[in-house]
Amino acid sequence: MKLPGRLQQITPYQPIEPFEVVSQKLGYPIEKIVKLDANENPYGPSPKARQALAELAYPHIYPDPESRALRNALAEFTGVSAEHLIAGSGADELIDLLLRATLEPNEQVMICPPTFGMYRFDALINNGQVLEVERVNGFELDVEEICRLGELKQAKILFLTRPNNPDGGMTARETLERILALPLLVVLDEAYIEFCQEGGKLGERQSLIREVKQRENLVVLRTFSKWAGLAGLRVGYGAFPGWLAEAIWRIKQPYNVNVAGTQAALASLKDLDCLSERVDWIKAERERLTAKLAKIPFLKPYPSQSNFILCRVSGRDAAELKAALSASGILVRYYTSAGLADCIRISVGRPEDSERLLAVLEAMI
Repeated sequence: MKLPGRLQQITPYQPIEPFEVVSQKLGYPIEKIVKLDANENPYGPSPKARQALAELAYPHIYPDPESRALRNALAEFTGVSAEHLIAGSGADELIDLLLRATLEPNEQVMICPPTFGMYRFDALINNGQVLEVERVNGFELDVEEICRLGELKQAKILFLTRPNNPDGGMTARETLERILALPLLVVLDEAYIEFCQEGGKLGERQSLIREVKQRENLVVLRTFSKWAGLAGLRVGYGAFPGWLAEAIWRIKQPYNVNVAGTQAALASLKDLDCLSERVDWIKAERERLTAKLAKIPFLKPYPSQSNFILCRVSGRDAAELKAALSASGILVRYYTSAGLADCIRISVGRPEDSERLLAVLEAMI
């Protein structure tokens, strides 16, 4: 039997290879690899989250299908009532669910590449079409084109990452107001909002999550993967307007957030001082590392409000640079997509991780 025709047209999403696989390929012990390729938190879970995992009492019992304890804790954390919050197996699951709930065959989803690849992937597997509005002038949104197409109702849904991945740039508030006035559903992915330089404690001043209740066309997605160091446990959440929350509850798998992830997330929300301090460490290291990378002749780092730094490579091949770093046990992200073929993206690690990276780069000058 053959795959359905629409699936034959979809290129599988290319995730980062597992740590242990890369270790075997490179011949490096895991503990000697500097992993700066997937925007993970180098400090890992908070002490309270680690304790909760060590003391996990009921892994043999199915989790709460409504994630009530987690949603109630998130309501206190975000200021958004629990009825508007849904937890997911990472924010990735929620992207898929909201498209399943809203998208009719061949309706268009607007994206602004370069950006997170799952928007395109999930739109296509949910029988949608992708409408691209390319970024301009060094990763800025083409606001005029977005508004033109939005007013013509060319797309049903618009996905925006803020700060954007892979460049780390922030969309201005006044720009968001123009976009939110359009007749389409705006999905604001705040996976990195906690790392905004002027965002206050864990990005609260920059987030739009509290506005979802008042806006019928706004969804805000968040995750525990980055700021809380729980990437391997897959815990995300979203704030949805009432009509969309009801639709997603109808189609969501019952046990989508596992017991371990739930308990680690709950413990993280009780350890905010520790996690806020670690976020501050990452922000400070981002600024220090950006300044150091700017002194490498073949790199041009872009200003970032996230936990990563995108660098344009000139005077040498970016793919070869990525391979040379890998051979030294340092993993960074390399892209082959349009507009990024001469770029690498470096996740912000600990100061000692940065020093190893910089030593290898400086040796190449």
